[in-house]
Amino acid sequence: MGSTPQGAQQNPTAQMLQMLGTILFFFVVMYFLMIRPQQRKARDHASLLKTLKAGDRVVTSGGVLGVVVSVKDKTVSIRSADTKLEVVKTAVSEIIERPGSEAKGETKGEAKGEAKTQ
Repeated sequence: MGSTPQGAQQNPTAQMLQMLGTILFFFVVMYFLMIRPQQRKARDHASLLKTLKAGDRVVTSGGVLGVVVSVKDKTVSIRSADTKLEVVKTAVSEIIERPGSEAKGETKGEAKGEAKTQ
């Protein structure tokens, strides 16, 4: 079925173009499925770190919950329970709550439709 008759030859240029087209197609798919979302996530994390300020409740990549005490160029001081920790800024993975967001009703849980518990 897929083989050519004995006397006919396949066009090598057409085969090469078909192979290049397939490779290009897979590259485009990989770009939209893997590379682009990672770039967007990195951009969002960078903007999160720029807006970090004292009083924010944060979660570090290690799972430590705390309140930001001070922000320096590359580090952040966090108060967690009775401990004051100094961590690298990039270790902050999420801002849970901002200091004036409760009065405005803008906490993260309410944005997702969850009920606020006290």
